Amino acid sequence: MREIDASGLVTAQKRYREEAEKSLKAVPRITDLLIAWIARTLAKHPRMNASWTGESIRSNAEINISLAVAVKDGVVGAVIHKADTLKITEISSLRRELTERARAGRLRPADIIGGTFTLSNLGMYRVDAFSAIITPPQAAVLAVGAISDRVVAVEGKPAARPMMTMTLSSDHRVVDGARAAEFLNDLAEAIREPKNLL
Repeated sequence: MREIDASGLVTAQKRYREEAEKSLKAVPRITDLLIAWIARTLAKHPRMNASWTGESIRSNAEINISLAVAVKDGVVGAVIHKADTLKITEISSLRRELTERARAGRLRPADIIGGTFTLSNLGMYRVDAFSAIITPPQAAVLAVGAISDRVVAVEGKPAARPMMTMTLSSDHRVVDGARAAEFLNDLAEAIREPKNLL
């Protein structure tokens, strides 16, 4: 579990909102930015993107982010394929299409297969932190809570910052805690300094 200063995330989303308003396009959401950063960070941590076959570890050639989507009778994993190669606007468009189809009960088989890593974001439900269940054969799932202002120490002094809690669960048959921690640290750094990845 890691508490992260989400200032960079909020600033990046605001920038995309301003650009979208000028071009009359849809505004990328925080989830879209998270998908992009997770995918790009996974590219540096291929073991986190691997799968357990039942007998051995399989490396996945693609980074396909499965997004947990709430539907009437439960949750489905809608997959954004090759997320590390997509622009934020492309991810946003695909995420909107998949979410709409999921809630209408119109997902196609291709929409739900091939996921290599799952993101579950309950921030919009004002959940601060939670643990998510890994979807086999994936090696990990990231649970993200709400962004809310909290008082934290900044250069030794109290200051209000938009903070977010991320909880990473990993299958130790594929990736141990130390490797998972390295991935989470790199992801936290990417969120803190978004210019490095966008």
